[in-house]
Amino acid sequence: MRDLCFDPLEAKLTVIHPEHPLSKGHSGHSPLTPFGTLALISKNMTSQLNSESLTAHEEYNRFEPPGGFLVWIVVFLELITFSAGILVFMVQGQSDPEAFRTGRALLNQPIALANTMILLTGGWCMANGISSLRRGHQIQSSRWIAAAIATGLAFLVLKAVEYAEKISHGIGFGDDTFFTLYFLLTGFHFAHVLAAAILLTAMWVGVHRGRYHRDHHLDVESSGIFWHMCDLIWLLLFPVIYLL
Repeated sequence: MRDLCFDPLEAKLTVIHPEHPLSKGHSGHSPLTPFGTLALISKNMTSQLNSESLTAHEEYNRFEPPGGFLVWIVVFLELITFSAGILVFMVQGQSDPEAFRTGRALLNQPIALANTMILLTGGWCMANGISSLRRGHQIQSSRWIAAAIATGLAFLVLKAVEYAEKISHGIGFGDDTFFTLYFLLTGFHFAHVLAAAILLTAMWVGVHRGRYHRDHHLDVESSGIFWHMCDLIWLLLFPVIYLL
């Protein structure tokens, strides 16, 4: 005896042969009742809808940059701001090269070089932290993020030492064009590194407590991108202020 099956997608009845899989149970021996056939069709439709929903989600993520669009807008605006400041610094240096040469000679290049290496190391640690989190290694990720925080704090301490050194020699903001721009640019960057260290601390707490994990780490990626932006800005500031 043949069974009848209603296809909701095609809105028609289909005659099913007794040997057809839809007329069999899960074991292949017991024929399905009409209710069982409807249940099987419903299950197949739900599975198809879930598959299409997942595909649409994957398509959305494919076009979304790491960390989301918002953090990249922030990075773009910050880079424009610092680029404008660096341009002003270079133009002023061309108009008064002697004053800028004298001011640059009073800077502490070894501390600046050490801070460059520290920030690069911190960027490497943060990249490893995010990579570990994506693989589901939360403990390892929290350790890498903690190391990145430590490098940020080390940068801030050394920069504070450099500022204290200048102030002890009577050099401060507003003394001349060189040091006005020096304190303005490096101080603004100092504030960014401090903000990044606070963000990373919050991310470390979240990873340590299990809030962030392999399937939920967008905030960690966003904070990591902000941290890398601080690295990039310092790589632009260091040669222009200390070396050129």
